[in-house]
Amino acid sequence: MLNRLEMLRIFCAAAEARNFKEAATRLGVSPQAVTRAVKELEAHVGELLFHRNTRHTRITEFGEQFAARARLGLQGVDALFSARSEVRQEALAGLVRITAPRGLERGWLAPVLGELCAEHPGLQLDLRLSDQFADVVDEQIDIGIRLGSLRDSRFVARAVVQVPFHIVASPALIARCGAPRSLQELAERPCTVAIDPNTGKPWAWFLARGQQWLPRAPAFATDDTRAEADAVVAGIGFGQLTAFLAQPHLRAGRLVEVLPELRPEPWSLSVYRPQRGPVAARIRLVFDRLVARLPAEADVYRCD
Repeated sequence: MLNRLEMLRIFCAAAEARNFKEAATRLGVSPQAVTRAVKELEAHVGELLFHRNTRHTRITEFGEQFAARARLGLQGVDALFSARSEVRQEALAGLVRITAPRGLERGWLAPVLGELCAEHPGLQLDLRLSDQFADVVDEQIDIGIRLGSLRDSRFVARAVVQVPFHIVASPALIARCGAPRSLQELAERPCTVAIDPNTGKPWAWFLARGQQWLPRAPAFATDDTRAEADAVVAGIGFGQLTAFLAQPHLRAGRLVEVLPELRPEPWSLSVYRPQRGPVAARIRLVFDRLVARLPAEADVYRCD
C-alpha cells in the first residue's frame, strides 16, 4: 500500500505524461508501479481517473479536475517543506542558555563562545556563571557545564577533560609559615575553604586515596571559587584549587604547589543538556562545539 501523498505524486506525473511508461521514466520507477498507484488512488476516490487499453491511456474528465486539485495540494505540501528548509538555514540563530562554573569562563569558555559568535552572528548566548549546580530542566537552561560526577538519566552528558586539584599557597605565605610536609602540619597553617552554595557548608578538600579533609578554623571562606583563588594568591591561606584556577598562577610564580602526593584523582568536566525531544540546531551546534573545543582549551592551560 502506498501512502496517499506518494499516490498523488505518481498520479500527477501520469496526468502530465503521454502514458504510464513515460511517467515511470520521469519518476524513476517501473510502469507497473505507476499502474498500481493509479489503481489504488481510483479505489480511494471511487472514480475512474484514466481510460486505458492496450494501446492508449487517456485521462478522464474527472481525472483532469482531480489532477488540478492534487497539484495545488502537492504545491502546498512542498511549500511547507521548503519553509522548513528555510527555517533550518536560520536555525543557527537564536537564544542558547548556558550555565558554567565561575572559575571556568575566563580561561577556557570565552574563546570557544567568541568563536561561535563570530561564525554565527545570529546566536544569542545567555551565560550564567555559578558554582551552584543548575537543574537544566527546572531552570530552562539549554546547556550546562559541571565539574564532578553527573549521574542523571535526564541528561545527555559528555566528559570532555580531566581536571586535577592542587594544594597551593603564595610564596610570601610559605616564606612566613614554611611549606607543610604533611597533612598534620598543614592543619597548623591558615587555610581557605569554598562554601558549597547547594548546602551552605564548606566543601571538604578531596585528597589522594579517597580521603577528605576540612580545615578546622579556616582563615578565609567564600561561596565564590574565584574569590578563594584570589585570597590564596593574596597570601591569606593555603588552598585547594582546581587546575583551571591554579595553573595560570603556578606558571606565573604567584602560587607554589605543596604536598603534591596528596593530589586526588582528577575530576571530569562534563558538558550536558536535557534529554528531551528534538534538539534545536543552534543548541546542538553549541553543545557539540563545547565538547570538541574544551579539551583543546584545557591543553592550552596544561591542567596535568
